[in-house]
Amino acid sequence: MKSKFFLVVLICFCLNGFAADSDSSKTIVEKINTSVNDVMKPVTDAVQSVVFYSFKIGDNSIPFVLVWLILAALFFTVYFKFINVSGFKHAVKLVAGKYDNLEGKQKKEEGQVSHFQALTTALSGTVGLGNISGVAIAIAMGGPGATFWMILAGILGMSSKFVECTLGVKYRRINQDGSVSGGPMYYLKEGFSQKKLPVIGKVLAVFFAIMCIGGSFGGGNMYQANEARNQFTSLSYFEGTFVADDGGSVLFGLVLSILIGVVIIGGIKSIAKVTDKIVPFMCGLYVICAIGVLVAHFKQLPDAFYSIFSGAFNPEAAFGGFLGVLVQGFKRAAFSNEAGIGSAAIAHSAVKTDEPVTEGLVALLEPFIDTVVVCTMTALVIIVTGAYTQGGEGVEITASAFSSVFGSGANIILTLAVVLFAFSTAISWSYYGLKAWTFIFGEGKVKEIFYKIIFCLFTILGSILSLEQVVGFSDSMIFAMCLPNIIGLYMLSPIVRGELNGFILKIKSYKKQ
Repeated sequence: MKSKFFLVVLICFCLNGFAADSDSSKTIVEKINTSVNDVMKPVTDAVQSVVFYSFKIGDNSIPFVLVWLILAALFFTVYFKFINVSGFKHAVKLVAGKYDNLEGKQKKEEGQVSHFQALTTALSGTVGLGNISGVAIAIAMGGPGATFWMILAGILGMSSKFVECTLGVKYRRINQDGSVSGGPMYYLKEGFSQKKLPVIGKVLAVFFAIMCIGGSFGGGNMYQANEARNQFTSLSYFEGTFVADDGGSVLFGLVLSILIGVVIIGGIKSIAKVTDKIVPFMCGLYVICAIGVLVAHFKQLPDAFYSIFSGAFNPEAAFGGFLGVLVQGFKRAAFSNEAGIGSAAIAHSAVKTDEPVTEGLVALLEPFIDTVVVCTMTALVIIVTGAYTQGGEGVEITASAFSSVFGSGANIILTLAVVLFAFSTAISWSYYGLKAWTFIFGEGKVKEIFYKIIFCLFTILGSILSLEQVVGFSDSMIFAMCLPNIIGLYMLSPIVRGELNGFILKIKSYKKQ
């Protein structure tokens, strides 16, 4: 009853704002944008002031959530004896199927997808617009030296990803139909219950789930659809046609929502079958094009590397790197690699394995691929071309860098990348949001279909509208997910260490066979 009351109030406020906006020159879409943004602004400002609470260090404002993520990543790196380095070789072997039968016996392992499919599903949620626009923003703010801090953040994030994805498999739930439900909601609830703190665990789990649902609709869906539509309809081929106006936005949204719906209706298996093809293709295409730019500007590479390292410890570059990538980049693509956020643990929980640590090791490859490889390639392209000195914002800077080699074709390349990145991010976040949804409302086909329909409707809205305040609110939810998640990682890290020690012993025994 209360939810209906608040919905009516929100609609009334929107209608009031719509009526007050009497500018007849504005389209209906523009009026709706203005009305909803006006209603949401005070709410968004209040939420962001809490989630992005900052403190001063000299002249710089450092968001607490940023420190929360970095300190956790640093702690887990030391606690697990630099697992981000020592576990890398094992991770590659696991993806290749090296340790699939450690105990020397054939049996059907619980789960729904392979190590590779779990990795690509999670990667599809992380490799996105942040790799294109977030990196450009970081360099524009902090100069080339920001790249160094971006790489360091990615390397440290590998340790956080290892912990949360190991716990995801450790505490996952196998449903009667063989499907899997896992992620921070489950290890917060069950893990804290084992530590005789059931109430705290349930509160943290529900808080995480609510934030995850909101984040899936906004940053994981509406924002992706909106940016993809902007890039697609801005192509010169559509100038002067209906595609460039509101009609094109509606059509783009409908097509995108149908494509997303076709994929997500089949669940994690269907999503994994798509992502294990899209992710290698889109990452490969993007990296190849980036290499093309670097080859064309080969003579500028030594200067680029020098500027990265010489500027890394400049106060402005250091701050710009952390702030640009770990904050601005988070807002634009739900954090470039999501280490510490907890979302990827939901996808990795569906893997076919009886050894939780194996998926934790596979998961640490995500920040390496997403940040150390893809983001660094973008950074080098922007630096060697000098695009960051020419003005522009986000995608515009990256487009300018690629156009130095590919000319007008750069827009086509970036449009394809943006649309594929947005599509893959959306289908992964639909799964994250669905699992959070069923954690709160219970399992069931009707409940799942209801969520998926809502998700697809939000895709259309995201394509049509430019609801900055709504997306800002949902992005705050994504950031808020790391607060309960990291508390859980700290509390349950001894359990992960026990799992890791047991796995190492099995590997030693396996090698002796």
